[in-house]
Amino acid sequence: MKEQTVAKLILENIGGKENIKSVEHCATRLRLILADNEKINTKAIEDIDGVKGQFMSAGQFQIILGTGFVNKVYACIVEGDTEIKTDNKAEAYSNMTLPQKISRTLGDIFVPIIPVLVATGLFMGLRGLLTNLGISMDDNLMLMSEVLTDTAFAFLPALVAYSAMKKFGGNPVVGMVLGLMLVAPQLPNAYNVAAGSAPPIYLNLVGINIPIVGYQGSVLPALVIAIFAAKLEKSLHKVVPNVLDLIVTPFLTLFVSMILGLLVVGPIMHESEVLILNLFKAFISIPFGLGGAIVGGLNQLIVVTGIHHIFNALEVELLADTGLNPYNAMITGAIAAQGAAALAVAFKTRDSKKRSLYISSAIPAFLGITEAAIFGVNLRFIKPFIFACIGGAAAGMLAGMINLAGTGMGITVLPGTLLYLNGQLLGYVAVLAVGMAVAFILTTLFFKSEE
Repeated sequence: MKEQTVAKLILENIGGKENIKSVEHCATRLRLILADNEKINTKAIEDIDGVKGQFMSAGQFQIILGTGFVNKVYACIVEGDTEIKTDNKAEAYSNMTLPQKISRTLGDIFVPIIPVLVATGLFMGLRGLLTNLGISMDDNLMLMSEVLTDTAFAFLPALVAYSAMKKFGGNPVVGMVLGLMLVAPQLPNAYNVAAGSAPPIYLNLVGINIPIVGYQGSVLPALVIAIFAAKLEKSLHKVVPNVLDLIVTPFLTLFVSMILGLLVVGPIMHESEVLILNLFKAFISIPFGLGGAIVGGLNQLIVVTGIHHIFNALEVELLADTGLNPYNAMITGAIAAQGAAALAVAFKTRDSKKRSLYISSAIPAFLGITEAAIFGVNLRFIKPFIFACIGGAAAGMLAGMINLAGTGMGITVLPGTLLYLNGQLLGYVAVLAVGMAVAFILTTLFFKSEE
């Protein structure tokens, strides 16, 4: 079987199983942490039929194999060997730079939430499509659609606090309760307070009136409170007697965290959140689409550095604040451009085996996964990657100029069309077409296959 052959050849060219400290895989890549990187034969690995590229990042040797196939090769490598560790996180984290560590931490917190927000965005898109088609819904059906589209954002702090608490080693259920407390119905709804239809509650402490509101749609207050709560809970476990731990620890964790959350952390973090969001919205709204051009042009360069997960929080904030995500629209053309540049390289390559490899590396980009195209083709030849970034900048500029925005996050290019069914589909197609056309034409004109 092909996966067995590929696994065998990979092991032969990384120093064997005994050189593996830890191994895991993502959607497209086999991620290896090796005891001795000098034993890697990169040329031989790249020549393996089925390998689409390789690179070293954050202390991990990553081999691009493609969706589906990577799972099979991984299974062949670890099959029957109980001594191989299959969790790279701790080892990889120690080898990361500070920005990479921050990005990875935010990714670990927000990535589990993304599927829910993707589903919510799709529901909003489908409702927008029905509305644009002139299909009317009765009040009860509209109410049911609002349950589908509004619930995740109404209880967003609970989702964030649950995930953050779990990431930092606390009890995730305690985190969820903390998040729910931030949006408890007894507190004035944040959206109503912002609209002026409800006043905040004022709590007088030592002569100071502290306004208290709910934190519907907020991310930072829940994130910081959950991190604090996780640290507090672990500390309490060490000092509270075992016989009282089940009662005292969760009580003190919830009580102290909520007091700090509502009176100190919440207000400070909420104001910080508003400031960051307003600055980001102002940046992407720079006239003539220049903000979009910068975002689109730099997006895939940021992906290469491994710190792109840091923008997940901003996307969540945009959706919670406005219900729309212009950032998604600005980066989707950049993703498609990488695929188009890789296709252009393939069409200019005379070697049929390499052409087939390059085409297979390009295809995942049109489904929103660019690693194979970037590391397997474009970045190896430099010029195609630069031309794809230019295509991304052109697409991002157009997205900014026409105020294109999706109803969700987490999916782009072809799957991402589902986020633009609310009357923006033609604009979305135009953005993709511009990104792909610029990247493909520039690569075709200025890249020589001899390179």
